[in-house]
Amino acid sequence: MAEREFKPAAMEVEGAEAASKARFRMPVDSDNKATEFWLFSFAKPHMSAFHMSWFSFFCCFVSTFAAPPLLPLIRDTLGLTATDIGNAGIASVSGAVFARLAMGTACDLVGPRLASAAIILLTTPAVYCSAIIDSASSFLLVRFFTGFSLASFVSTQFWMSSMFSPPKVGLANGVAGGWGNLGGGAVQLLMPLVYEAIRKIGSTPFTAWRVAFFIPGLMQTFSAIAVLALGQDMPDGNYRKLHKSGEMHKDSFGNVFRHAVTNYRGWILALTYGYCFGVELTVDNIVAQYFFDRFGVNLHTAGLIAASFGMANIISRPGGGLMSDWLSDRFGMRGRLWGLWIVQTIGGVLCVVLGVVDYSFGASVGVMMLFSLFVQAACGLSFGIVPFVSRRSLGLISGMTGGGGNVGAVLTQVIFFHGSRYKTETGIMYMGIMIIACTLPLTLIYFPQWGGMFVGPRPGATAEDYYSQEWTAHEREKGFNTASVRFAENSLSEGGRRSASGSQSRHTVPVESSPVNV
Repeated sequence: MAEREFKPAAMEVEGAEAASKARFRMPVDSDNKATEFWLFSFAKPHMSAFHMSWFSFFCCFVSTFAAPPLLPLIRDTLGLTATDIGNAGIASVSGAVFARLAMGTACDLVGPRLASAAIILLTTPAVYCSAIIDSASSFLLVRFFTGFSLASFVSTQFWMSSMFSPPKVGLANGVAGGWGNLGGGAVQLLMPLVYEAIRKIGSTPFTAWRVAFFIPGLMQTFSAIAVLALGQDMPDGNYRKLHKSGEMHKDSFGNVFRHAVTNYRGWILALTYGYCFGVELTVDNIVAQYFFDRFGVNLHTAGLIAASFGMANIISRPGGGLMSDWLSDRFGMRGRLWGLWIVQTIGGVLCVVLGVVDYSFGASVGVMMLFSLFVQAACGLSFGIVPFVSRRSLGLISGMTGGGGNVGAVLTQVIFFHGSRYKTETGIMYMGIMIIACTLPLTLIYFPQWGGMFVGPRPGATAEDYYSQEWTAHEREKGFNTASVRFAENSLSEGGRRSASGSQSRHTVPVESSPVNV
């Protein structure tokens, strides 16, 4: 009798879940996040958000690093010194430090769609102004303000973490971030080609490099319009609609900020990310000029070499994300942590070698390519971990980590590549040593429910307890933590195969006894 009375209620729950899932072309979990990753699909809202996020970030990368491929021309036109060039390189990545923190908070409060479009549109004028610079100070200013657009990386990672389930979030973040970073390599090819095309039309070198900046400016403008017009914040709709309907709790800045800055895991990931992504930004700024000056290659060849470093992102960062998910499937969160430490440390060793083999052009190019694969894969592995640090402050944790990348780039360029204190090859070697040293704190990251690199999980600790501690008892009673609970339920694999199967056996009730499987 009890079983017969229970069945209608269970059938209603199952029917509601089936109706919800039927709205999406892709298979989804209980939180309506995609459980598969269809790379060449534009299925709404999951894959359309993926393609808009990576492409808009790609355009921002193109704009930020449009100057380095043309630096020999800009240097001669404006009479820039080595110090001027170093200052401008530092400026291009320093502004995004605070912009990324602000972007993370904006994503938590208003959603990734509005936050991303806003920063892209606000920085677009600086790209166009690159065409009218006439001094070292104006060159520094346009690079500084254009660099703010790199904060769109945070919205990209936040968006993917909101659209894809825990077992696929590493891959989604890796591909979106990697294909966006691809702009740093593509622009090394694009800008010299655009410059040459304008020259052939009949323009002078003085004018040609200036006109070339309109291409990245237009790309950035149209990508922002596409995000606004076609994007959607969450699988169930935009933030404004979800807040209005009561389906989503509208959080306060104070709570988001407090739970982010008091989580030490976010600070460690910010440090380590400073020496994978921060190193990538540094190399984007120096590599073309390094090969041009050190080995006497022409501008086009230097651009091709520099492009090969950035273009590796098409496979390296996605590969890091895929590796993170694979390690999680086998070893849980502990596998993700070990994978990041090993890959990033190898990247540091290869960076040291790159600085040592400066006597050989061929060896330098070969080692640089290997180095690019490992340092960029480490970026993908990093954001395989970030989505699990906090759910309430996911945006700000992403912003802290992303901002750490820019801080690392600024410090590295100030210490090793500013002025003439070190030869470039010596700076590269020391940068590798910094990578190795700054990756060690990963050993301190510990999740009570999943463990750390050297210590297993705490007995009895659960993911639900970990994420629910970000909410007060009153907030939990009102159901504000519902999304965090659903995320915890979908994160069983982070305990490794044994833990996941154990949890499944403990929580699954036989169908014959009950029609509901938890």
